[in-house]
Amino acid sequence: MRYLKLGTTGLDVSPIAIGAMTYGDPGRGHPIWSLDEAASRPLIKHALEAGINFFDTANMYSYGSSEEILGRALRDFADRDDVVIATKLRHPMRPGPNGRGLSRKAIMTEIDHSLRRLGTDYIDLYQIHRNDHSTPLEETLEALHDLVKAGKVRYLGASSMPAWEFAKALHLQKSHGWARFVSMQNHYNLLAREEEREMIPLCLDEGVGTIVWSPLARGRLARAWGDAKSTARAETDGAFADLLYAPTQETSNHAIIDAVGKTAAELGVSRAQVALAWLRSRPVVTAPLVGANTTAQIDEAVASLDIDLTDAHLAALERPYTPRYDFQGISDEAELQRIRERIPGYANA
Repeated sequence: MRYLKLGTTGLDVSPIAIGAMTYGDPGRGHPIWSLDEAASRPLIKHALEAGINFFDTANMYSYGSSEEILGRALRDFADRDDVVIATKLRHPMRPGPNGRGLSRKAIMTEIDHSLRRLGTDYIDLYQIHRNDHSTPLEETLEALHDLVKAGKVRYLGASSMPAWEFAKALHLQKSHGWARFVSMQNHYNLLAREEEREMIPLCLDEGVGTIVWSPLARGRLARAWGDAKSTARAETDGAFADLLYAPTQETSNHAIIDAVGKTAAELGVSRAQVALAWLRSRPVVTAPLVGANTTAQIDEAVASLDIDLTDAHLAALERPYTPRYDFQGISDEAELQRIRERIPGYANA
């Protein structure tokens, strides 16, 4: 395994990260597709044996169960100092006031809960799980800074938001001397490249590493266009979740998926490996998040690190892309649905 620095930090991480949303008590979150502890542990162990040291979860994944399962597995199978544990906060964890968000109270409460569930006394990368517009940004950033100074957190990260909001946060952190965000966890793949307009150039300029979620476009890039197979997660997530891959982009998406298939056939590798290799060719991408539910998927992701796409391959994969609507800054489902209904072609998607 060839390790990379996360952004401009000195932190060494594997160029494949394991997304632990897949692992969690089915009774506490996603009963159809999450894996219980007995099924999760062999996958976490296999990832470690493959050289992967980067694991990402969140407090809200299966309402804390993902952190618990991941924490116990890493404690049993790895040396704590050798692994990089990332988790996130913002989403509701309990009903009533102060049970969600990025207020100082919520941050100070949730860090202790996450540390307890993970069974560790520090978190390597603590990330805000989207922004919280009900809390002053300065309050959030100073509270996060205090966690770093208290030794509970080593580095700070953010996730999908408009580039101008991220730029504002970085500016405030620099001007106040607060610990800065060193990573951005964003949505980026061959079917969703709108981040190339503003966020990715911003991250390149600021030395921020990106950790990509949905690197295979919810499985679309791993199968042929005519394959109607769907994942259990795709069938249970809300209709708004697939907006970037809606029918308004069918022609472009079809051409991109065909190009992935052609490239895979030429190289004698899988479609998923081609899609992951393309991400590795992007200078801003530190690691894609792989939500593997089989050891074969972990092996496939690791094998993608040995694929070097030629300029001709890259051009063929990128050429069919057409601009599409970008919903990354919208976290409210009702607002997203209202926008969706006003866009021709999306109303019945």
